[in-house]
Amino acid sequence: MGDRPLRFAVIGNPIAHSRSPDIHARFAEQTGIALVYERRLSPLDGFDASIDAFFAEGGQGLNVTVPFKELAWERAREHLTPRAREAGAVNTLWPRDGALIGCNTDGVGLLRDLQRLGVMLAGAHVLVVGAGGAARGAVATLREAGCASLHVANRTASRAHALVADLGQRGTPLTASDLAGAARPGGWTVVINATASGLQDTAPDLPEGIYAPGAWAYDMVYGSRPTPFMQAAQAAGAATADGLGMLVEQAAESFFLWHGVRPDTAPVIAHLRAQLAAGG
Repeated sequence: MGDRPLRFAVIGNPIAHSRSPDIHARFAEQTGIALVYERRLSPLDGFDASIDAFFAEGGQGLNVTVPFKELAWERAREHLTPRAREAGAVNTLWPRDGALIGCNTDGVGLLRDLQRLGVMLAGAHVLVVGAGGAARGAVATLREAGCASLHVANRTASRAHALVADLGQRGTPLTASDLAGAARPGGWTVVINATASGLQDTAPDLPEGIYAPGAWAYDMVYGSRPTPFMQAAQAAGAATADGLGMLVEQAAESFFLWHGVRPDTAPVIAHLRAQLAAGG
């Protein structure tokens, strides 16, 4: 490679909105690693060809975003990390000894952001709203964090039950229901919105009394203002946070997997928050 910078990218469709190049550029500046990190738009029916082209061009690592995380899991299924195997989705790829390795850093990114915020998970009763790939990655990681209980609620109950069945009963007890069945006597300690409702400027239709006193509400969607889910939680007395920190923390874990160096996420989160506040 000589003095040529290492090549990385994020692949998705759409992809123009991705903040990953800015995040990884700041990580590289911190750590003194020379790299180029770009956005790659893949045709919806051309994911395999797109990643083959990237690695053939000398790429060393690839982040994967919607809608390709499940396809990335299939592509790397013979060489998945335990996190990726359990999550059923891959967001980080890299070549090693002729094989393509797949990992999922979304769950650990969520966990580290909750820890950064001071959210206590040990002994907590946690509700995860949604049953897609984001919810699956969250549940797979959260049940190793010492939660007292974990419940998955989804608009379509069968998908929530399928997620719980796929993950199995190990560690923290897992239960499932539709949204109307998400109520718990005394409320939930932590409620995580793993749906994309915020992108449609709506909130999940959750029952009244969902929050315990002193509860946290965390939305994986982020923006320049509180999401509708966060607004409803604030009105119910819960502390709230969006998913900007998770975005940076999952990127930091990918950076660590590729480079063996863990960057400082705090200044990058602050930078992105300032950009959002300024309309950037």
